[in-house]
Amino acid sequence: MPHDVPALPSLEALRATGAKQQPTYADPARVAAVYDDLRSRPPLVYAAECDELTDKLAAVARGEAFLLQGGDCAETFAGVTADNTRNKLRVLLQMAVVLTYAASVPVVKLGRLAGQYAKPRSSDTETRAGVTLPAYRGDAVNGFEFTETARAHDPARLQEVYRTSEATLRMVRAFIDGGYADLRKVHTWNTAFVADSVAGQRYEAMAHEIDRAMAFMEAIGADPDEFHKVDFHISHEALLLEYEHAMTRTDSRSGRPYDLSGHFLWIGERPRQLDGAHVELLSSVSNPIGVKLGPTTSADDALALAERLNPDNVPGRLTFVTRFGAKKIRDGLPDLVEKVHASGLQVAWVCDPMHGNTFEASSGYKTRAFEDVMDEVQGFFDVHHALGTWPGGIHVELTGDDVTECVGGGEELAEIDLGSRYESVCDPRLNRVQSLELAFLTAEMLRARSS
Repeated sequence: MPHDVPALPSLEALRATGAKQQPTYADPARVAAVYDDLRSRPPLVYAAECDELTDKLAAVARGEAFLLQGGDCAETFAGVTADNTRNKLRVLLQMAVVLTYAASVPVVKLGRLAGQYAKPRSSDTETRAGVTLPAYRGDAVNGFEFTETARAHDPARLQEVYRTSEATLRMVRAFIDGGYADLRKVHTWNTAFVADSVAGQRYEAMAHEIDRAMAFMEAIGADPDEFHKVDFHISHEALLLEYEHAMTRTDSRSGRPYDLSGHFLWIGERPRQLDGAHVELLSSVSNPIGVKLGPTTSADDALALAERLNPDNVPGRLTFVTRFGAKKIRDGLPDLVEKVHASGLQVAWVCDPMHGNTFEASSGYKTRAFEDVMDEVQGFFDVHHALGTWPGGIHVELTGDDVTECVGGGEELAEIDLGSRYESVCDPRLNRVQSLELAFLTAEMLRARSS
């Protein structure tokens, strides 16, 4: 749906706001050259695709669809392989099948990939053995290796973000168009998970129900296009101003600006200042957008952000992604939801159960407990059930690989197991089995809500 947006501010005007969490580049001329190069490149996505996603998220806001958003905490250039991309896509499709059946509504599938290369940091520096260097801010900014050369902020990395995002998108589209998303194939994978995994066996009854439903559809000759293809969109945090501004284009159909680095962009908890550069930039583009809201967010903050980012109250334009932590969500979320709902705002509510539940294990690894993740999701559902509002989705850091980064779950991963396959360069992700467990448990919550 068309809506008025402010004129796109210049990059210089955005920088003048004292933008948070930005790189410190040594050579402005190199930055300008990279920016000009990115401006000349084709968009990664199309404005019409962004509008399609806005319509789907409007259904989420109305309680007629559920959002599944997931992927890496921080993508790496080295991780852009066919195997990694396929595994992430596979687990998201597997989760979506289970959630669709339980919710009896469409599941909007949104990958946290093809652009998630930058991360905000709590400190600008990192110190090891008396040596202090710039903190790792994601491959879009600098390297993970703890050397002066690797940790230098390099604007040329933004060009590599574009190249690897383009490659990831190409692979995703090839997998989907090539039949990888066929519903029967995806359900077969879930059946194997239930049969072969100790963690999955508790979900045998639901898997059997899905099997029977599909057998019925086959028996009556039903074979809709939806069995063979899926709509899949991409998202990332719109953190680096040079990249996001350079990738913004004016749509020839409407004359409105879109940030065509991704379909859905969000503003994180740290840079969401009402008068900040990130709110200014995303208020000026026509993509569907999200804002992370943590335990320090007041209802007035949320209302002010909505007024700034979606003044026309367009359904599907704005998603609030809550990240309170399992211990705080039941106390902190109700006032927020109640007052936003009472104001008549059209927003989708989505739970990020990852970022509020991070802690350091005794071994020194940053980790999350699967039980805390699930408790926050349960708290999110409990609050919305009590208020009569719709728990619109989940936003999860995950991988399709068998990593050991989060403890607990049906595999009963312990802190001592973390070192066996800890691969994240930033925050810990749910592995393949834990991701599927989360889907089945969330499906039980959706089913309980509708019963």
